[in-house]
Amino acid sequence: MTDDLESTTATAGSDKQRSERTRRWRGRRSADAKRQRTGDAEPATKDEKPQKKGAFFREMSVLVVLVLVLTALLRGFVFEAYMIPSGSMENTLRIGDKVLVNKLVYRFRPVERGDVIVFDGAGSFTPEVRSVQPSNPVKRVAEKVWQFFGGAPADEEDFVKRVVGVPGDRVECRKGTDGFAMYVNGVRLDERPYLYRGDQPCSREFGGSDAVVVPKGRLWVMGDHRSLSADSREHVDDGHFGTVPEKAVIGRAVAIVWPTGHWRSLTQPATFRQRALHGAAPAPGHPAAPHPLGASLAAVAVVGAGVGGRRRRT
Repeated sequence: MTDDLESTTATAGSDKQRSERTRRWRGRRSADAKRQRTGDAEPATKDEKPQKKGAFFREMSVLVVLVLVLTALLRGFVFEAYMIPSGSMENTLRIGDKVLVNKLVYRFRPVERGDVIVFDGAGSFTPEVRSVQPSNPVKRVAEKVWQFFGGAPADEEDFVKRVVGVPGDRVECRKGTDGFAMYVNGVRLDERPYLYRGDQPCSREFGGSDAVVVPKGRLWVMGDHRSLSADSREHVDDGHFGTVPEKAVIGRAVAIVWPTGHWRSLTQPATFRQRALHGAAPAPGHPAAPHPLGASLAAVAVVGAGVGGRRRRT
């Protein structure tokens, strides 16, 4: 009986020990769960914030790079804005105007009479300028990158003029009873809509045997403010009759985008659409011009216009 009592007492003690161990175990689990809900949750949140910030900056960096690349592509190959620094194209283009130039259009059609173009005058209008490549390869790469993002080469001398004669055209300045007038292929041009008020179309006769026949691959160009423009007339004795090479054309000015008060498109004047003017057969390699690209591309161009403008001589 004594043995039974001792056995019962021992069993009761064992049960108490198991209960105590169970209680302590449950207490530890409860404490662990509480720490997870409170103390451990804060570090997790702190870790998530740097991750979110890092992801934001990565996405922003990618976006900036994409914008720069798209802008460079637009400015390098499609459109670019140019600032007008002088008055030789007044009143069509005024000093301080920013014009949008389509650099892609002449890949699809030839230059047309009446187009306002931007061209590099190095070797024609400014023969003293020569293209010299930097000897340092690092500088050459830096210059290529600069040009890719719309920068002008150090030796570039760009001009803005109106095309009056294309390859094969016979260009003349004749004097009549009402003054001087420009003739192309025997057709008189009515330049009053764009010619600067009070200016004569030309001031020195060259016609008949002295008429200029525009050579193949070249253009006869003139400013709209004739008394201020050093154009093809001033370079007529340069060996190319004052013409500029078509390959030097950078693009066609399609619109004035700044200031807003002078905002308008630059279209071909009606005088250049005279049927008789086109009676002369185009020069070899210069087919009849199709219609230019639609205005949809021009809408895309405004993206690049606000980036900046390069100054162009007029």
